[in-house]
Amino acid sequence: MDDVSLWRICPEDLADDAALAAAVPDVYGSIMGREMAGDPMLNPALGIEQRALRRIEGWRVLLLLTPWMFVRLLFPDESPAIPLPDGWSEEARRDASYLVLGPRIAFTLLGQAQQGHLSFHPRLGHYLLQPICLDMEDYRDVDAVFKAWGEVIRVRDENMEKARRDCPLQREISRRELFRRIGVPKD
Repeated sequence: MDDVSLWRICPEDLADDAALAAAVPDVYGSIMGREMAGDPMLNPALGIEQRALRRIEGWRVLLLLTPWMFVRLLFPDESPAIPLPDGWSEEARRDASYLVLGPRIAFTLLGQAQQGHLSFHPRLGHYLLQPICLDMEDYRDVDAVFKAWGEVIRVRDENMEKARRDCPLQREISRRELFRRIGVPKD
């Protein structure tokens, strides 16, 4: 493993959220024009767009839509205590070919175990990518992607609410059934 300190965070000119929000689509536009040019899996109906930039526990997190993927990107505010895999130092990746998914990295965010794929771009530094959808073929336009993602969130939230509502009752029913079996005398 390379030294943890070798993570290169966003340069100073991208410290402002608006600057990062503008730079990410530009970087991915250049990736599309070079490395992804002519890829048959590109959906030409989709552009490159970022949304929902937030700061969460020392990370700047945003959604990125491209013609080849819909992902969450996480940019650290400072070098995280996550070792870089061999071959992923700034020097090793500076002139390397673009990879949609780099090595998988485990980390914690909001008290929960997470996984992301390490990425590097000379303009952005090291960051993590969490895929949401890697098959963009069936979406007719940008609005369809975000509408589908909104529906996923709505269903997830609805199911979480149902689980909170149903769990106490399920536990009580299960407890009663368990005790009934134990307490029933044999004939």
